[in-house]
Amino acid sequence: MQSKFSGPPAAEPSARPAGNSAMRFTQDLLAKAGLQLDGAAPWDMKLISPDVPQRALAEGNLGLGEAYMNGDWEAEQLDEFFARLLRAGVAEMINPAALMFHALKARLLNLQTRQRAWQVGEEHYDLGNDFYESMLDPRMAYTCGYWRDAKDLDEAQNAKLDLICRKLNLQPGMRVLDIGCGWGSFMSYAAEHYGVECVGVTISREQRDWAAQRYAGLPLEFRLQDYRDVDEPFDHIVSVGMFEHVGRKNHRTYMETVHRCLKDEGLFLLHTIGKNQRNSTTDRWIDKYIFPNGDLPSIGQIGDAIDGLFVAEDMHNFGADYDKTLMAWFDNFEAAWPRYAQQMGERFYRMWRYYLLSCAGAFRARDIQLWQWVLSRKGVIGGYQRVS
Repeated sequence: MQSKFSGPPAAEPSARPAGNSAMRFTQDLLAKAGLQLDGAAPWDMKLISPDVPQRALAEGNLGLGEAYMNGDWEAEQLDEFFARLLRAGVAEMINPAALMFHALKARLLNLQTRQRAWQVGEEHYDLGNDFYESMLDPRMAYTCGYWRDAKDLDEAQNAKLDLICRKLNLQPGMRVLDIGCGWGSFMSYAAEHYGVECVGVTISREQRDWAAQRYAGLPLEFRLQDYRDVDEPFDHIVSVGMFEHVGRKNHRTYMETVHRCLKDEGLFLLHTIGKNQRNSTTDRWIDKYIFPNGDLPSIGQIGDAIDGLFVAEDMHNFGADYDKTLMAWFDNFEAAWPRYAQQMGERFYRMWRYYLLSCAGAFRARDIQLWQWVLSRKGVIGGYQRVS
């Protein structure tokens, strides 16, 4: 891990606009979002290196994020900086040539094959269970909480888990599959509060081992397994925060797997981050440093994937709640950082800060969404009754 963040990647000077024109153009772009270069507001960008505007214009968020990791610029309220930037559509006005190759690669290649699917587990989810324990709630739910009546992160995550259980109308003795089970937050809650048995699959060895040990006394089975290899019947199926790793080339295969494993009267709850435009591609900085091979789906892409397989009974968007969740994770991360500073280093700290706060800003700007879909194989007789 230290080698990955040991030093700043070199940028190619020939790819950058001239310094003075880049500075003026950047000032004009920021002004459209109510931001200033070296302004006094806590969400304004403070330049430490004059090279930042050139890198950002040449490389988009990859250049901007790497410059931040290097300590070349600062913003006291980084979350609000991104919320204003994205709300104003400024990012859409910057289209470096490098993005064209990135977009073409995502459209033509399957970046989430069986072999590549394990990469995100090894590079992100296996950073260390103790690190994630310091940032997350006691059940280690690493997905959006449900804040409607919640006062803190723990309440918001329990409310989200209970919401899922109620949407599925779980009953004692049912057998439930959790695709991308993480550290077992849903499975443990459902078993303890609704009396069900669960099978969970994950591509993270750290997650599997931690959950299997912690919940050894519950009727839960944790498997280190690719979702494509599951082939057995379940009363209901749930997937919370995993579909973002499936990739557009595999959406249909994923839904066919769920269809194969779901009993006729069962329900499938899909909890996923989503994007507003079908043809957009993964952010290059997020892809390189946080979630390799990630690919957020659009409503249209999900619709294509379920065509002829499922009835869409319900779709619930509470994406604004992810802003609160991410800010709560950030507060926990900040408080715990002194324990990890020497081991992980300043560059990792700035990377993780940029990740949590830029994502909070994106949800605040409603640039990305959080959906819970409820799907059935044949349609619920009499209609599905929404739960909230």
